[in-house]
Amino acid sequence: MKKTINFFKKFFNAIWHFIDRRIIFPITKLVLKISNFFGNSSKKFENWLSKTNTLLFVSLFLAIIIFIVVDQKILIFSENSAEVLKEQPINVIYNEEAYVIEGLPETVDVTLIGSKADLYFAKQSPSQEINVDLSGLKPGTHKVSIKYTQALPSIDYKVNPSTATVIIYPKVSESKTLTYDLLNQNKLDSKKIIKDVKLSSDEVVIKGAEHRLSEVATVKALINVDDLAKQDVGVITLKDVPLKAYDSNGKIVDVEIVPSKIEADVEIASPSKEVPIRIIPTGEVSFGKAISSITSNETTVTVYAPEETLSKLTYVPVKVDVSDLKENRTYKMELKKPSGVKSMSVNNLTVNVALETVSNKELDNVTIEYRNLNDGYIVQGVDQNSTKVTVVLKGVQSVIEELDSDDVTAYLDLKGYGEGEHEVEVKVEGTDLKVNYAPKTKKVKIKIIKE
Repeated sequence: MKKTINFFKKFFNAIWHFIDRRIIFPITKLVLKISNFFGNSSKKFENWLSKTNTLLFVSLFLAIIIFIVVDQKILIFSENSAEVLKEQPINVIYNEEAYVIEGLPETVDVTLIGSKADLYFAKQSPSQEINVDLSGLKPGTHKVSIKYTQALPSIDYKVNPSTATVIIYPKVSESKTLTYDLLNQNKLDSKKIIKDVKLSSDEVVIKGAEHRLSEVATVKALINVDDLAKQDVGVITLKDVPLKAYDSNGKIVDVEIVPSKIEADVEIASPSKEVPIRIIPTGEVSFGKAISSITSNETTVTVYAPEETLSKLTYVPVKVDVSDLKENRTYKMELKKPSGVKSMSVNNLTVNVALETVSNKELDNVTIEYRNLNDGYIVQGVDQNSTKVTVVLKGVQSVIEELDSDDVTAYLDLKGYGEGEHEVEVKVEGTDLKVNYAPKTKKVKIKIIKE
């Protein structure tokens, strides 16, 4: 009621200001101009204005003008018009604790038909509602009317849609284990990880129609990194964490979740580890040459990663292609992050490769090892040449002289080999990557038998 009274006050004040600004003020201004024009004769002009007949004619003239203006406005406001109220929310009346409703649209469009003045008042009224009364209806399928509460009786209205077929289900409930999902993890500081999340509740209750509850595979708390006010190492408590129910395909299921929000303690950590940088030359340098030294401006790097990744990481590899290299060279390298590593203290590297004349050296009686042998089997050498091998080293004299058989490993990769006799390729590797290692015997015969 108070809003209506205030509206009328504003309406009439606006009319008065319009008349004052558009009629009285211009006429007063005109009279002053005329008075100034006549100068000394202004007294005569004032006497003329003070006459009864003059005032009568002026008042009649002004009344006719005001009548025309108001009449035109009335004509405009009296013309019928229509206005559409888009996406108006529906107020549903039913027992929310006992039932679940499906089939009812969330919004409708309402078309109002009437004079412009009535439409204006109708839109300003706070009482307009769209109601669907389902109280008293039992579980089942029902066709119901969607009604609009009119602000003015003079207004005609049409609701689209005006009816709906609704299904009323009994509301049931069950408990669900609560898990969580981390959203926007890419916005977390690259040197930090979310180590742990503790939810204020391990279980929630979901409510809804029985067939909806059967669709729910999991209920998750959505932990959003954007909601972290700061990213300092330690525990941060998030309040009002939203919950969502999902089916087995990851689609949201529309059910009621109690509680609808929870708290979560998010633990942020910054695990790191310092590991050596291992430079691995690939390819073969020019004929007659060998690598005498490989140096870099950085020898270690601090890596930031989950603890599981750090436990498996022993070094960071950097591959340098030295194919057909004829002289000393400096390489500018990018240090690539190993799988699982989020950040590193070093990202770029300068590698210096120096060459000298190649020399050869042979290491005799290097024992052959066996790798990837299936469980329950053992290997027997067919002859003495099947258990030991001679390895040829090619490199700079000063480098290869420092190496012995303990620095070289010869092995057979037995992955995929079963019981019986096989001829297998011999592979060799060494501790110093500047040296080229090759077995003098390329293949050996072995026998695989069950234990």
